[in-house]
Amino acid sequence: MSLLGLAFDTGTRRRPQGPLGHAIRLFAAGTAVWTVYAAAWSKGDALSLTITFLSLMLVMTFLLIGPSAKSDAEQVKAVDLLLALLSAACGIYFMTEADAIAVRITLLDPLSQGDVVFGSLLILLAIEAMRRTVGLGLTAIVCVFILYNLFGDRLGGPLKHGEISLAHFLDIMVLTTDGLFGVPLRVAATYAFLFVMFGTTLAKTGGADFFFNLAASLTGKTRGGPAKIAVISSALYGTISGSPTSDVVTTGAVTIPMMKKLGYKAAFAGAVEVAASTGGSLLPPVMGAAAFIMAEYTGIPYVEIAFAAIIPALLYYLPIYLQVHLRAERIGLRGMTEDEIPSVRKTLREGGLFLVPLAVITWSLVEGYTPTYAALYGTGAVLIVSSLRRATRLNPRKIYEILAETSLRMVAVAGACAAAGLVIGGITMTGLASKFSNLVFLISGANQFVSLVLAGLLTLLLGLGMPTPSAYILAAVLVAPVMKNLGIEVMAGHLFLLYFAVMSAITPPVAVAAYAASAIADENPLKIAVQAVRIALAAFFVPFAFVYSPALLLQGSWIETAVATVTVAAALCLLVVAAEGYWKVAIGALSRLALLAAGLLLLSVQPVAVAVGVALFVLVVLFERRGLRAAAPSPSAEPD
Repeated sequence: MSLLGLAFDTGTRRRPQGPLGHAIRLFAAGTAVWTVYAAAWSKGDALSLTITFLSLMLVMTFLLIGPSAKSDAEQVKAVDLLLALLSAACGIYFMTEADAIAVRITLLDPLSQGDVVFGSLLILLAIEAMRRTVGLGLTAIVCVFILYNLFGDRLGGPLKHGEISLAHFLDIMVLTTDGLFGVPLRVAATYAFLFVMFGTTLAKTGGADFFFNLAASLTGKTRGGPAKIAVISSALYGTISGSPTSDVVTTGAVTIPMMKKLGYKAAFAGAVEVAASTGGSLLPPVMGAAAFIMAEYTGIPYVEIAFAAIIPALLYYLPIYLQVHLRAERIGLRGMTEDEIPSVRKTLREGGLFLVPLAVITWSLVEGYTPTYAALYGTGAVLIVSSLRRATRLNPRKIYEILAETSLRMVAVAGACAAAGLVIGGITMTGLASKFSNLVFLISGANQFVSLVLAGLLTLLLGLGMPTPSAYILAAVLVAPVMKNLGIEVMAGHLFLLYFAVMSAITPPVAVAAYAASAIADENPLKIAVQAVRIALAAFFVPFAFVYSPALLLQGSWIETAVATVTVAAALCLLVVAAEGYWKVAIGALSRLALLAAGLLLLSVQPVAVAVGVALFVLVVLFERRGLRAAAPSPSAEPD
């Protein structure tokens, strides 16, 4: 096994049969019912909520996820049952001590022997759950931070910190909401859980099929139709799933074979699906767990984040859609025939009501309801609209399946969020964030652009093989202070980090979404990842654009926003044409370089730079005019 495989392989996801399988699904459904009640209506404190939620998730983790990729896919071993029982015991202990924990004074009141034993045990159980659900890579990072907390006082140089005893460490990590039970896990137990339930309900009632059919009816007949279907359907489904991997598996199972059948190479077909699915986590109204963590961490209302993210999300998809079109035109691919796709009218007649839940969520957020209630109202809307047609109506068994599946899908998210909480607590205790900020300043010479480039690269690096929430929170804790010191506004700075945390899902060498696509495309995941980065390459410039042009985040007048949006959109189109080397005809190397320069100049949205960029574009058009005038689509070899 390769080192990368060893670092990011997770345990086998079991499917226990018989009485144990039924018991686990019943437990999962009960967990969902409790979580919905606790998140929306319970008056309990945040610590009690997260303690109970983590304990329930740990029990399911050890029963459902094997210790390694080679574990038995059905049988639960005795050691797994033991770990599940220990997880339950930790939950019971801390819940019985909840009242005492609530009134104790942090770092002043001594820890009891039970606090030390069960606190240490809970952290060890959480670490093992992380290893099984998100791999050894993230687990190793968490362990390094824990060791740094406990022994960093013995280091020399700038990394040295004050002594942190085991009691001090456990006090912060387990008995407060600043460590294991911090913001990430609280988000997982509330917003994220309820939006996953919304997405699961929508998928079970036929909403995912509707979004696919809608994309097919709108774009299927155009040149390269299946690839455009992948882009649109993945965007629509991605905004409700919030998971690139889940999106790839769901929509890619249909779109990737369609693209291969039409004539796209396997690597390109998989890459289109991966790039499109990844962007779903950036597209409002539902942007996934990382966006909810951003709202909690920054204190910015989620509705403001969602509105600010609209234009950057659309700008993400614009170059991907254009590249797909240019590639189809370049190699002479046709669209799909009339009998291969549904009509728009039929699609809207049969499933148009599935747009209502998204409208309900949007309305709820605009009206000031919390994301928790917005998700509940959206789920209620799905139940209502699905009941209007017999084909989509839910029976008690399907509702039971939705509840169980929601909890089971949250297992990996809970593990990642627990890891993020441990890292946040460790960084806070040691003051590492300020030391890291000083290091970045030293390397960049306090230059804003260089610091932004470093911030983007570091976020991609931190996100290798990690779920998006973990990648974002690591970047938010370590890198965000740098951006604050540079005078970058909080919304723009954190959206910048969120954007790159999402993009880490397609970045080699790990590119977790590419691994999901590789099995469907029957192609090397690294080839898919490289192609996905190439397809989404222009989109990597979008975060820089909205940092320097806040109007793209709807911060400014409508005129400023319109001018910035049109200018950046034009810039991205020029970058795509330069990368693809084609616009009706093949474009020469000199013209491609000129278009690249023009695109970069337009990205600045500065009047003089834009004028020079436009002039360069005009020169290219004049230089290539003879070929453009005589252009006619003619098949050519698809580039590797």
